[in-house]
Amino acid sequence: MAADDKPDQRTALIHHPYVPPAGFGAVAPGVYKASTVIFPTTAALHARTWREKTGYTYGLHGTPTSFTLEERIATLEGGLHTLLVPSGLAAITLVDMALLKSGDELLIPDNAYGPNKELARNELARWGIVHRFYDAMDPASLQAAIGPATKLVWLEAAGSVTMEFPDLPALIRIARDAGVTCALDNTWGAGLAFDPFALGVDISIQALTKYPSGGADVLMGSVTTRDEPLHLKLKFTHMRMGWGVGANDVEFVLRALPSLALRYDAQDQASRTLARWWAARPEVAQVLHPALPASPGHAAWRALCTRAAGLFSVVFDERFSIAQVEAVVDALRLHRIGYSWAGPVSLVVPYELKAIRRQPAWNGALLRFSVGLEAVDDLIADCEQALGALKG
Repeated sequence: MAADDKPDQRTALIHHPYVPPAGFGAVAPGVYKASTVIFPTTAALHARTWREKTGYTYGLHGTPTSFTLEERIATLEGGLHTLLVPSGLAAITLVDMALLKSGDELLIPDNAYGPNKELARNELARWGIVHRFYDAMDPASLQAAIGPATKLVWLEAAGSVTMEFPDLPALIRIARDAGVTCALDNTWGAGLAFDPFALGVDISIQALTKYPSGGADVLMGSVTTRDEPLHLKLKFTHMRMGWGVGANDVEFVLRALPSLALRYDAQDQASRTLARWWAARPEVAQVLHPALPASPGHAAWRALCTRAAGLFSVVFDERFSIAQVEAVVDALRLHRIGYSWAGPVSLVVPYELKAIRRQPAWNGALLRFSVGLEAVDDLIADCEQALGALKG
């Protein structure tokens, strides 16, 4: 083709010379989508590194969009470095894979997120990694469990489903005195209820699926640290595993972050109102919500927090069978049946306690409620009418 000839339209549409002017400003950060990143020269190709976010090498290793979310989550958590992964469970998996090898031991609270325990029982066990469970409400249980092979302690506040709030400073002190890395599942706290790094944790993970997203339409997780060598150890495993997140999902979380505190506080207040209503019902044996004085660990929660997530659980009197309690669930009209939480729609899930807890021994049927953004008076009315199913 001669120099003055026009290129074929197919080529022109791909290699068009127009570059938009710099300086565009908007409230929402730009969304950059890329697998391939273009280099101006071979020297730039060889010189760029993805380790310190000083440049871009490949979409999997970061774009302006993902770097922006990582920095904002690090700020939210009080950390310095954040990695994004496809889910909260992937965040747990990344920590385990980066820090543990065959012959090592990890300790997990008995009331931890169920898939965290199942990962240890299955994949980690097949790789020769030993696990033990401890009672998060008894620091002496953790002290007794730590041994020479212990390399990682998981913490969770509040506990999954049964909502116990542990003495986090005591548990962290025990792990640090033993020289053991401690990682916290901070999904419930969302970076708002308390400062994990001020307490001394080494790693804080979140399911960004929950409060940071807030829309029940994104799966994503984060792993945040303050220590550079620890961050790089996690980052190299992250790179080798090929974990990435989609730019559109990152956009959704970035868009939701400015309203995070507003949503968290609104759902907190509504959940306390609904939990107190349930606590007054004669059908109920116990309501598990860290902000309620009768809930396990209330004093530990009060010592650290003024906020609480919009989650609580209702334990029915043992005279009611799981089938009767599930009839109440089916009778609810506004509360939808579904896992996860922190979205705009209130959710409920039934559990049989003896099937999910060993320490301590729990009995009875439990409903876990996630309060959405509906009017709390409407949610109370929904629960009241659903209780009629017990009479049936």
